Amino acid sequence: MATNLILGAVLLACLVAVAWPFLFYPLILRMLQTRPEQPTAGPTPSASLLFCAYNEAAAMPEKLANLAMLKARYPSLEILAFDDGSSDETAALIEAKGDLVTLLRGPGRSGKAHGMKQLAARATGEVLIFTDANVLLDEDAIGRLLARYADPQVGGVLGSLHYVGEGESATASVGSLYWRIEERLKDEESRTGNVQGADGSIFSIRRALYPDFPDSVLDDLTVSMAVVFAGRRLVKAKDAIARERLVTARKDEYRRKVRIAARSWHTHRYLSPQLRKMRTLDRFKYTSRKIVRWFGGIFILVGAVAAGTLAMRISPMLYMAGGLAVVAVVWLGLRSRGGPFAALVDVLIAYAATLQGVLRAMTGRTVTTWNPAKSR
Repeated sequence: MATNLILGAVLLACLVAVAWPFLFYPLILRMLQTRPEQPTAGPTPSASLLFCAYNEAAAMPEKLANLAMLKARYPSLEILAFDDGSSDETAALIEAKGDLVTLLRGPGRSGKAHGMKQLAARATGEVLIFTDANVLLDEDAIGRLLARYADPQVGGVLGSLHYVGEGESATASVGSLYWRIEERLKDEESRTGNVQGADGSIFSIRRALYPDFPDSVLDDLTVSMAVVFAGRRLVKAKDAIARERLVTARKDEYRRKVRIAARSWHTHRYLSPQLRKMRTLDRFKYTSRKIVRWFGGIFILVGAVAAGTLAMRISPMLYMAGGLAVVAVVWLGLRSRGGPFAALVDVLIAYAATLQGVLRAMTGRTVTTWNPAKSR
């Protein structure tokens, strides 16, 4: 009886841990008080828009048209791009628009972090705005980011990423749902103080706060968290919108999540001394949204073992029925292109990829370069 209670407690703890970032953490955030911004009158800061590209020739015509629209709306906007040794026409396409974009070329494959550091060193804007080569910004996104710097305590501002193509596959559908949850979490984190890190699609920082860091870390997490470490606010402008096509193939999404998780954990280790010095609320947010999620795969595995052991102790028939049900769901999910079974399998695959990436980083292996997903 005591063993069954222990197994039940382990199973319950694992379920709570898996649900924590998506259910319990958001509920706690909603109970916290709003920390209002305090804007003051003054001129709008100047800005530089920066992005890195590798083999993005297919995305460049639409990207360059988007940049031309932004430049027409904001004539003083400085735009710089870094080509990370592309083997296609990416650099040539950007270079042909020399009146619009200043192109920096890398010595070969050196990685996004290296490229962003080169761009930041070259930029002259008071605010640095970071985006990706395959991301398109809404016409008013730049202005809405810059407007939030009217509060002198704001050191960095994120925008909102809206994904396109969520109905094209179960992988895309799950990715879209996950990201909508992520965006809502950032909204609540911003309302209550600081967002715990940005992604590279659309975020900005005061140039004076841009940190120094090694090429091996995740630059968007490192740069955005530098705002929090400096005692300034990292907030989100949810009306500053960027758009990006979802990855639709499982293998592309799996590789992407492994790479991001490996670099995220490597970056976490690099930032650990500063993370420990954060305020209690920020440490709670960071642990809830990042660390607990990174180890979700372990919680699922431990919970599955506890559930299986408990079922076997209660009844071998219950154990066999449960095992067959799991096998059937996985089989159906792998064969389906949509529906709840396919979505569940994609969630499990995402947790597996994240865990693999974290474990890879723990053994000292990480990734500094990237390749664009073919199924975008």
